[in-house]
Amino acid sequence: MSRGHRKSGVPDPAAFPTRPYDLVKEFTIALVAVALLTVALASAFSSPDVKPVTLASWSRADGADFTATAVAELGGTSGTAEYGPPYNHTPDAAQKIGPVGLQDAAGVRIPVDTAKDFVLRPLTDAPEPPAVKAALAAWAAAPASRRQAWTKAYSDALAKSPGGDPAKVVGGDYGPVPVLTTHLLGLARSGALDGELQAEGKFYQTDYTRPLLFLSDGSYLESLARAEHLGGDQWGMMNETGNFPGQAWLWLYTFWYQIDPFKSSGNADALIWGLMALLSLCLMLVPFIPGVRSIPRWTRVHRLIWRSYHRERRARESGD
Repeated sequence: MSRGHRKSGVPDPAAFPTRPYDLVKEFTIALVAVALLTVALASAFSSPDVKPVTLASWSRADGADFTATAVAELGGTSGTAEYGPPYNHTPDAAQKIGPVGLQDAAGVRIPVDTAKDFVLRPLTDAPEPPAVKAALAAWAAAPASRRQAWTKAYSDALAKSPGGDPAKVVGGDYGPVPVLTTHLLGLARSGALDGELQAEGKFYQTDYTRPLLFLSDGSYLESLARAEHLGGDQWGMMNETGNFPGQAWLWLYTFWYQIDPFKSSGNADALIWGLMALLSLCLMLVPFIPGVRSIPRWTRVHRLIWRSYHRERRARESGD
């Protein structure tokens, strides 16, 4: 009978070497070491605890940018207004992988009319003075071409005014646009606009889609992001949903945006999504891919990990 085996073929536990092991001591050492390492790394690399950016904070910090963005939302020329699915049916706006339009395939799942949802409805729902009601009526009565002329003229005038200040805009035919955007700015500064854009008819308001879209159409949010190295052509990443670690696992996804052909492609989002889906599929299929699945056996990494066991085994065999 070979050493370490019973007649039944079942290994005899008593034949294998043993060693003393203090579980409490090992756990305490590991806990203290990991805690110290966590504190040190968090101090050096943790995500900054910045305050949430809201429509109220934006409008108070940069009223000119808020007003210019509101005019673009009203005129249908903002990034959201021209984004396409899942928000609207803007022609030729969807990104594609080859001939496949992923956005078009998903369809419009979150309908957003920027003029109505971001400007007109909040002003209509809020208690406003007669001047605002008259401006809303004038906007509703005007044809689409007239509305476009008003918003374009006012947008151009804002761009030419010192610092984009609405108070310094020269006179012109802007229709009801200045009245609408001025009172929307006041609504935002009061904090009411954040609630208006989140209103869903539910007790708990947890859908921040519309406020985030409005924020992203302006330049204020991007300037804050770039200050934290979070711009599209920068490498930073952070997670500010509570006190949780930064999203380090996103490094590979954001990496592709920094190199060609992705960083110069209008279909970057779709192309990178497709590439990451392919890489994820390859990772899932590693156990079934010939050659790749044999790498651990060829590299013999397991012998390095279990080197003490193999060293003791060789010593026992040589002693026998």
